[in-house]
Amino acid sequence: MNATRRAVFLDRDGVIVRAVVREGRPYPPSGLDTLEILPGVGEALARLHRAGFLLVVVTNQPDVARGQQSREVVEAMHAFLRAQLPIDDVRVCYHDDADGCECRKPKAGMLVDAARETGVDLSRSFMVGDRWRDVEAGQRAGCRTVLMDGGYRERHADVPDANVRSLMAAADYILS
Repeated sequence: MNATRRAVFLDRDGVIVRAVVREGRPYPPSGLDTLEILPGVGEALARLHRAGFLLVVVTNQPDVARGQQSREVVEAMHAFLRAQLPIDDVRVCYHDDADGCECRKPKAGMLVDAARETGVDLSRSFMVGDRWRDVEAGQRAGCRTVLMDGGYRERHADVPDANVRSLMAAADYILS
């Protein structure tokens, strides 16, 4: 397949939905009752979609491997998001770091697999995330990277191509 399409890969928690921040660290919402789409996300994604970008959510959900979350709850949240937003695909890594898989960010497996299966040119694509793992995964995949800085107390991202405060600002950058 000739890779000609462009994509925006998006982290879920902290980019599309509000992350739960405890002691300066982001955590996923516990279920549909706490899932909140961030302001401006629908409009930003619609703009990117109209511009021809494939929109792919790539999210680590290690709480499933840790026994703190069920796969069914995660999938219900993704079904809700797909019904509300113009998302083309959702890729999930259910592993923890100890599993050593290729799909868990900061590795690029989810992005590379999605690109291969959908004909996406990674060099013409973007990764938008709120943590260093997202930026590193995008860089490893060969994408341009956008950090939505959540001000978390953790390792800082290697230098992204852009640093923004909202998905709307990320869309402005990508479309400029």
